[in-house]
Amino acid sequence: MLALAALTGCGQEQAATPRALETVKVQTVSFQPVARTISLSGTVTARVESKLSFRTAGRIAERKVDIGDHVKAGDVLATIETPQQVADLQAAKATLQSAEATLTQAQSSFDRQKQLIDSGFTTRSSYDSAEEQLRRAESSRDSARADVGTAEEQLALTVLKADADGIVTARDAETGQVVSAAQTVFTVARDGARDVVFDVYESLLADTPQSDQVEIRLLSDPNVVATAIVREVSPTFDSATGTVRVKMSLIDPPVAMGLGAAVVGSGTWAPRNLVSLPWTSLSASEAGPAVWVVDPQTHTVSHRAITVERYVKGEILISAGLKDGEIVVTAGGQFLRRGQVVSIASGEPS
Repeated sequence: MLALAALTGCGQEQAATPRALETVKVQTVSFQPVARTISLSGTVTARVESKLSFRTAGRIAERKVDIGDHVKAGDVLATIETPQQVADLQAAKATLQSAEATLTQAQSSFDRQKQLIDSGFTTRSSYDSAEEQLRRAESSRDSARADVGTAEEQLALTVLKADADGIVTARDAETGQVVSAAQTVFTVARDGARDVVFDVYESLLADTPQSDQVEIRLLSDPNVVATAIVREVSPTFDSATGTVRVKMSLIDPPVAMGLGAAVVGSGTWAPRNLVSLPWTSLSASEAGPAVWVVDPQTHTVSHRAITVERYVKGEILISAGLKDGEIVVTAGGQFLRRGQVVSIASGEPS
């Protein structure tokens, strides 16, 4: 009995011992202007690219250029086999020779009839018949000439030529391959203006950058720098990647920034007043992201929903949900509950 009484007394003494306060680290809220700088990778491309193709079908007989070759306007890039076109041209020329011979005969007959009718030794009907045959022969000659021109044009279409100075960037057909009319054979990037193409996440386009100019650096050599200006923003986005294609014009690009070069573009957005807190401050509530706020009078904590502008390495940037001067728990929040009294580790918020 005495032992039991002693144990009961010990239990009451232990129950009466007050529970230690939860110690936390805190930070005072202070909104500061924060400028957003974004860096994205892109590719240097030509302002204008020509997709060249034959305008007639056939088998490629010869390919004269390859990817990376520089060509000039009028240079022959490839040819297709020409037996059909050559045969058509020869037949058209033969028809023209026959029509010219017929015209020569008709002209002689008409000249003779004209002399005879002037001297009264032929009839008017014979003269009119000779004139009609002459006009018919002239029409046949003109038609045959047109056929020769068409056949020559068809033969010329078997030769694919560059339409401007540039660099061959793609080859889509090979020697011996049968190609159809308008099927792309070569892609030529024209000399002249250069663009930088970026695939930008759609959310980045919600805010307008401070300037249309972007600093461009060569990925392989950051010391090679140029400036680019926004030229075109695609009105649609890629549903697979969620990005929007943005084209920028390079201003006086250095020689090192050639076609296909990988570059990095950096742009700065207008500063916004944000609160920077360590990532350890973040917790969750029914409404989404939240933090623990300490009452400076009672040292009790409450859960506060916040709006996170963006996440950066080791920090969260908050745009709404807090006020200047409020005290936020930055460490130890995982052990807290609403209305709990806490002890600040340093005695003063940081």
